[in-house]
Order: sequence, then structure tokens, then C-alpha cells
Amino acid sequence: MIDPELSALLEFLPKIDLSDAVAARAAFEETLAAMRVEIPGVGALDIEDITVPGWEGDPEVGMRLYVPKERAGPVPGIVTIHGGGFVIGSVEAEHAGSALTAVATGAVVVSVEYRLAPEHPFPAGLHDCYAALTYLYEHAGELGVDPDRLALCGASAGGGLAAATALLARDRGGPPVCFQMLHIPELDDRLETPSMQAFTDSPLWNRPLAVQSWKAYLGPGSDPDHVSPYAAPARATDLSGLPPTYISTAEMDPLRDEGILYGLRLLQAGVSVEIHQFPGTFHGSALVLSAAVSKRSQKESTAVLRRALGID
Repeated sequence: MIDPELSALLEFLPKIDLSDAVAARAAFEETLAAMRVEIPGVGALDIEDITVPGWEGDPEVGMRLYVPKERAGPVPGIVTIHGGGFVIGSVEAEHAGSALTAVATGAVVVSVEYRLAPEHPFPAGLHDCYAALTYLYEHAGELGVDPDRLALCGASAGGGLAAATALLARDRGGPPVCFQMLHIPELDDRLETPSMQAFTDSPLWNRPLAVQSWKAYLGPGSDPDHVSPYAAPARATDLSGLPPTYISTAEMDPLRDEGILYGLRLLQAGVSVEIHQFPGTFHGSALVLSAAVSKRSQKESTAVLRRALGID
């Protein structure tokens, strides 16, 4: 049963269709613009849009930097990765979330404008996220960041990309990641879990959209029997050596079970994990900021991040 505070707003939620990527992006940005509210504390941040070198010859990557104006010394660094089924979304759409994260933690936050599918299928988006992590690590000194306190944060497809970036960093001996926060993550292209089978018409995200999303991200001609774990982290056979992890899932979300199962497998691999399944919620319901369950989720995320990053 959907939380009453959330169900009252169901009729006002947008209908997403990823079959026309350009139209879907425009509609998504328009919807979020209509929902935009003033961000408490944003005046305490220096905010700048920059471009940085792509990874191994890839095109330059756009990023938005959120830097606290007042810092007593080196602070943690957080890479935030927006959601949108690998097809829609932007740093502008993620602006409020990234700014609130910077204000709440006092960390330097980097939001990634990664390339979107289907024009840029895997591994383009992952490469851009890895380039952002690398930039944050290599420029930690000038940004006032502690290179030993770098975290990855993402929701939905952004959660999947955060998990994949952590895998890539582990396997390449890349920048050290001390923590990953995966909200309602999109991790498994096989679409076989009970929740994925059950939620075919759920609000904001459902099985048909997941099918569209993975088709766009994996690209034409992809072999379903040979999908890279860097595309779909649920396919990774070895999850040992990954950073401590927080995973949140939503009850009426097709992605629910893959998030929970990924957390269980991390635990079995010796990774410290916290999993929180929020009752009465659906995919993206945290956007309804007025609901008590959304406030609880946001409060917990902030507390978890501060604790993981050693922020008093």
C-alpha cells in the first residue's frame, strides 16, 4: 500500500516515456523546473560549471562543482551521479540534491554531466563518471579535498553508475573510494527479480521503462549473454574489496529486489553494508519532499554520509 501522503499526489506525477529520448528529456526538465524550490543554505556555496578531460581520450566531461565557502581544512569529496534511466537527467535536474548534499555535509560535491543513451551507449556514461572521480582525486589539493575521503552517490541509473564506478576503481587500482551511497539503484539488465516482474504499471518507473532503459544503454546488437558487470553491476561475480555501502530501496519499485540482493551479496563478500527498505514508497517518491517518509529518508541519508565521511 502506498503511503497516504504520497498517494494523494499520484495524479500530479509525470508519465515517463523513453522511446523518444529528446522529448523525454525536455518533458523531464520541464517537470522538475515546475517543482523547483529555494534551496536552504545555498548561499554558503561557490557553484561553478567546468569541463574536465575525458577518460583515456574520451570527449571532455561537464561537471558542476559545489564548494563550501568556509572550510577549516581539507573536507571530503562526493561525486553525485543523476538518475534518469541512462537516457534523461542532467546536472541541472540534480542541482537541488547536489547542493543540499554539499550544505548538509560541508563536503565538496562534483555533479557529473555524463553522456546519455541511446546516442552514447555503455561505456560512455561510466567513463564520464570515472573521469569525474579521477579529477576530484587528482585535484584534491587545489579543491581543498581530503583524497582519503571520497564517496560516490547516485540514485536510480545514477546508483547503478555509482556502483559501476566503484567496481572500475577497484579493478583498475584507481582513486580510492571510501563509501558508496546507492539510492533505488538500477543494477540488473536481466529483469528477472520478483519486484521487476510484479511492478509493470507502478508510478514513475516500471518494468516497460526498465526494458527501454537497458535497451538504450546497452546499445543495438548487445549480447544478453555477455553483458559487462561494469554496465550491470549485479552481474559482477566478485564484490569483495568494494567500499562500505548504503543502499535504500522503495517498496513499490521494480528495482527494489535488485538493490536488496546487491546489498546481501556485498555483505556475503565481506563489505560493510546498511540496507534500508522504505515502506509505502515508490521509485522517485522522495521527490515529494513534503511527505514524512521522504523527510525521514533525507535525514537518514545525511546522517549516514556524515558518519561515513568522518564529519563531526
